[in-house]
Amino acid sequence: MSADPDERKLTPALLKGLARKCPRCGDAPLFSGYLSVRDDCEACGQEFYHHRADDMPPWMTILIVGHIVVPLMLSTATGTDWPDWVHMTLWPALVLVLSLSILPFAKGFVIALQWALKMHGFER
Repeated sequence: MSADPDERKLTPALLKGLARKCPRCGDAPLFSGYLSVRDDCEACGQEFYHHRADDMPPWMTILIVGHIVVPLMLSTATGTDWPDWVHMTLWPALVLVLSLSILPFAKGFVIALQWALKMHGFER
């Protein structure tokens, strides 16, 4: 029994997306800039111009950052006696750095998910 040539395995695609690579071949970068998705893959020709990541990557980023920062904030606020200026400086800076770091990986993940599930123009 031969494998379907159009079969798209979810886990390998998601791992390639997390690496910000083409979910189809994994050879070429998915982005041309920080969050600018290439129109197509330089290696295999897969088109990406029609992707619809929209609000899911920021939502995922907020969810992840919140689950990291809130427990840290609560544990330090109750377990330490830091001055208020430290809290007002540390937590927004940490949220900003984590958010900007995670967002491209989340967007690559979402685009790879759409590709693997043949959503939003990836059905061809």
